[in-house]
Amino acid sequence: MATPDQKSPNVLLQSLCCRILGRSEADVAQQFQYAVRVIGSNFAPTVERDEFLVAEKIKKELTRQRREADAALFSELHRKLHSQVSSYATLFAQALPRDAHSTPYYYARPQTLPLNYQERSAPSAQSSGSLGSSGISSIGVHTLNGPPPPPPSLLPGQSHPGPGTGDCLRQQLGARLAWTLTASQPSLQTTTSKGVPSATSRSVTRPRRDGDAGGAVEVTEAALVRDILYVFQGIDGRNIKMSSADNCYKVEGKANLNRSLRDTAMRLAELGWLHNKIRKYTDQRSLDRSFGLVGQSFCAALHQELKEYYRLLSVLHSQLQLEDDQGVNLGFESSLTLRRLLVWTYDPKIRLKTLAALVDHCQGRKGGELASAVHAYTKTGDPSMRSLVQHILSLVSHPVLSFLYRWIYDGELEDAHHEFFVASDPTVKTDRLWHDKYTLRTSMIPSFMTMGQCRKVLLIGKSINFLHQVCHDQTPPAKVIAVARSAEPLQDAADLFTDLENAFQGKIDAAYFETSKYLLDVLNRKYSLLDHMQAVRRYLLLGQGDFIRHLMDLLKPELARPATTLYQHNLTGILETAVRATNAQFDSPEILRRLDVRLLEVSPGDTGWDVFSLDYHVDGPIATVFTRECMSHYLRVFNFLWRAKRMEYILTDIRKGHMCNAKLLRNLPEFSGVLHHCHILASEMVHFIHQMQYYITFEVLECSWDELWNQVQQAQDLDHIIAAHEAFLGTVISRCLLDADSRALLNQLRAVFDQIIELQSTQDAICRAALEELQRRLQFEDKKQQREAEGQWGVTAAEEEQESQRVREFRESIPKMCSQLRILTHFYQGVVQQFLVLLTTSPDESLRFLSFRLDFNEHYRAREPRLRVSLGARGRRSSHT
Repeated sequence: MATPDQKSPNVLLQSLCCRILGRSEADVAQQFQYAVRVIGSNFAPTVERDEFLVAEKIKKELTRQRREADAALFSELHRKLHSQVSSYATLFAQALPRDAHSTPYYYARPQTLPLNYQERSAPSAQSSGSLGSSGISSIGVHTLNGPPPPPPSLLPGQSHPGPGTGDCLRQQLGARLAWTLTASQPSLQTTTSKGVPSATSRSVTRPRRDGDAGGAVEVTEAALVRDILYVFQGIDGRNIKMSSADNCYKVEGKANLNRSLRDTAMRLAELGWLHNKIRKYTDQRSLDRSFGLVGQSFCAALHQELKEYYRLLSVLHSQLQLEDDQGVNLGFESSLTLRRLLVWTYDPKIRLKTLAALVDHCQGRKGGELASAVHAYTKTGDPSMRSLVQHILSLVSHPVLSFLYRWIYDGELEDAHHEFFVASDPTVKTDRLWHDKYTLRTSMIPSFMTMGQCRKVLLIGKSINFLHQVCHDQTPPAKVIAVARSAEPLQDAADLFTDLENAFQGKIDAAYFETSKYLLDVLNRKYSLLDHMQAVRRYLLLGQGDFIRHLMDLLKPELARPATTLYQHNLTGILETAVRATNAQFDSPEILRRLDVRLLEVSPGDTGWDVFSLDYHVDGPIATVFTRECMSHYLRVFNFLWRAKRMEYILTDIRKGHMCNAKLLRNLPEFSGVLHHCHILASEMVHFIHQMQYYITFEVLECSWDELWNQVQQAQDLDHIIAAHEAFLGTVISRCLLDADSRALLNQLRAVFDQIIELQSTQDAICRAALEELQRRLQFEDKKQQREAEGQWGVTAAEEEQESQRVREFRESIPKMCSQLRILTHFYQGVVQQFLVLLTTSPDESLRFLSFRLDFNEHYRAREPRLRVSLGARGRRSSHT
């Protein structure tokens, strides 16, 4: 039967090395020590020993299943179980934190360790030495099964066993410590593995060697453990103190330590530095009221994590205090050492590093910006780190969600510290509420929310306030939004991070659709938004043809006068007469009440045609769509359309004059050439104006209006209607040559209009002279016939000579009239040719096709070389330019 020494892991591992290498025990000593270090480097625990972890998981699962009563009952039973245990410290020492989300947060910061601690006694050192073993056993149970939990203490009142009582002690401490307390032979009692100090060397002061620095004090590992526990709390120890110059903890120069212990102590002291960094941030920000609710939530989350850290410290402190109080040293394998502190603080150190990195990254941030900074750390491949950051983010985002739900369900914005991504300007008046009062504060938009979601959130609250303040609709938001407010904000936070595309998005979409639909219904039903849009189309965009024609007939005598002689009340009366005489009388009285006359600013030389304009008054919620800027655009479009309509009206009068004068002036055959010339020029102008009117009416107004109407019918919110309306106005302004890029085209078009007015004046003067000549000739013939009837000579020689002289003068004036018409034709055709050249180079395809219709028979192309490029080539050239 093999002896216990032959069954020990140390002997088995040494035999394995000899068998693999084929050498003797003396030759494989180095490989054996290396194998010991490799096996001892496994820091991952294989058995979960955290009782509190299991208890908290059970309570959380019961709470998640809405079984709060069962959770309370379980908590009470667990408490009673603890009361039956003879030593609470035995169980408490095993409860090391593993997961911040599953451990309780009710432990306070441990009290400062007493400075008058005592060194471990010599009997303890002797006991430790008697119970030690060599090889793997001397490293401890963590070398085989991962890092052990803090060692349990002896029961109160139990005497310390002496040498030779290993079996009794093994039975009292349990199977977990029995593995480390294997009986060993005297030859193995003082042997230790390489690099690991024995229990005796840990507590006994080593004599100073020759050559050591004078005055240097030998520091034991037990003293370092106590100092490290101070440093963990941010308090300077006896031998380890904070260096302000280097911003780190350093071992006192007078302390005599070997390099291994010094390096280990510095690695452990990093926890104290991390703790100080986090604690400093929380202490400063917790008192800063301007930090806001999100910042305070972040500080509270850091405090919770620090409480978990303090819980570990309380466990370590309790274990060390119990060892000192009992005067018992359980041996190297179960007592506190720097090596064990490294293992037990491995996970807390990673967590503190993560928290310190968050603190650095969140410096100078608040509100949604701070939430975005925390969210950035969730994009990691480390599950434990991601879980920690997500837990902090759920706490940090809770105020953001509170702001959000208060905004979308009540329309209230209580953001005293400007943390929410919706900003309000209290100086904005009610008429500009929709456009200017509420905006997105882009710097505060959390990174876990999309811009589309934020815009919907903005629209929901803005719609609620618009209904209350502008529409004076007092319907409670609870009736407007059918979706019930959630009563579980923490569950909402979970939805926010785990199901952004479904659960959270569904709540926002539901509130958005319900609120927007109700707002549009109020605008259409109570304020007749669509009817007002139709009225603006009919009156300001000249869609009511019979009304516009009759109004021009009535206004012609008034508008022909100088602009300074016009009176608005006279024009208003004419407007009402035109309304009563046409189909406009059947419109709603509310619409007709808003229709009015407006006189523009008068310039020297202006006539009534230059300053007259129709106006449509808007107020209340309708003014949100028809803003002042929009109405100014409508005024510009009306003036353009009114002038184009006047040109058509003038040319119609010219054609009427041609028809009448052609019959009256048959007795003036020499004047027929002048009339023909006038007719040709007027026909060119009529063709030009008809094509322009077709382009403006059908290709611009009707097509744009049809697109606007379809978009308004399909609009989901008021912003869609406003955007569609502004796009409609932008298209009309651009295609009617009223934008800045079409200034040259508009100037040429106005020059064409001026030539039409000039033709009217010239033709009126020529026809007036011809009619006067005809009247004189008829009077001369009547006088001659009357005298002949009386038996007298018809005319005398003097009268006949005078008549001949007058006829001769008239005939001599005809070439001047023709020359005047030719000059007018030349100027007109030159302006049209320049207009066509500008059209061919326009980037707008519809304008390029307009040039083709204006010159359909290539009449102007033959006179202008720049127009001799094909239409396709013009389009390609303009696209390249």
